[in-house]
This record gives sequence, C-alpha cells and structure tokens, in this order.
Amino acid sequence: MTALRKPAGMTVADFQAWEPEKHPERRWQLFDGKPLCMAPASENHGAIQSEEAYLLTAHLRERRPGCRAITAPGVVPRVRSADNHRIPDLGVTCSPPSGGTIVTDPVLLIEILSPSNAALTRENVWAYCTVPSVTEILLLGSVQVEAELLRRGRDGSWPEAAVFLGAEDDLELASIGLRAPLSAFYRTTDLLARR
Repeated sequence: MTALRKPAGMTVADFQAWEPEKHPERRWQLFDGKPLCMAPASENHGAIQSEEAYLLTAHLRERRPGCRAITAPGVVPRVRSADNHRIPDLGVTCSPPSGGTIVTDPVLLIEILSPSNAALTRENVWAYCTVPSVTEILLLGSVQVEAELLRRGRDGSWPEAAVFLGAEDDLELASIGLRAPLSAFYRTTDLLARR
C-alpha cells in the first residue's frame, strides 16, 4: 500500500493548491492545519447523501430557484479560518456560483453521522456554527433513521442542544422552506425495513 505524504501546518491556501500524488479520488479536508483523508462511505451513507441531494434539489428548483444544493462543498469556518477547510456531506447556498473550491454563504449544512467518525463530524458541526450565513445544521444518522437539527435563533445564537427526530417525525428545514418526512431521506437504504 502506498503511503500518502501529508504536509503538516498547511493553510487553506496551501490546501487548495495541494494535490496528493496518489489516490486523487479520495476526499480530503483540512482540520486545524492538517489534511485528513475521509474514509469511503458505507452504502447507506451514500444512499442517504444521494437521496438528500435529490430531495433538496427538487425542492429548490420549484420553491427557491436562486438556491442550490452542493454535495461535498468546501466550507471555511470563521474560527481558525486560515487552517480549516471542512467538507460536509451537503450544503445549500443561495449565492451565485463562484467556480471556486469554497462555497460562498451556505445557509444549510448537512452531515451524515457515521459511528467510525462521529467525534470528527461533531467537531465539524461546532466549526459550522461559526459560519455567519449558516442558519441550520442537520445531522442524519447512518445506522438508524434519526436526525439532529440545530437552528440558529433570531438573535444569532445557537441552542444548547439539538432537536432530535425519529423515523415517524417530519423534518422542517426553515432555511429553505422544506417540510418532509424524515423517512424520505432513507428511501433507498435498508434502514426503513429494520424499524
């Protein structure tokens, strides 16, 4: 197996210019100045990501045509912005396309929570809270039909705890005006049959 050389102490600018010599198909994110290779997703993780992209894109085309869903968008948090370039599973922005590697002004960021990287994903959520344009952060479970939703208050503050949703609940994303059964995001997984 070929080891990848990972430069230490990278900035966002270094990270954007960096091209790993081997395995360019792998996704990387910059975490406090260190590039981290993201593990391949499970089948359910990929199915959830595809379904959420489909549902959000269909909704945005009909109700919010100025907005768009982007899979694996680059996001730079406000805190330690020089050495963090995070990659959520999906984001929504209502800003025009820039053609760059960083999504401008995301309003919604979604992560799929896998047991193998739950701690890192939760650290990403904290970093996303520092992005001024983000008003909602959604975490979808990958081993059962469940979600955690964080919504910024009118005063700009974040709640102390997320709202937890289960398989029978409807999900409301106020940032884009979407209301749908949470189970719709799991339509192409085996998780609905396990309930």
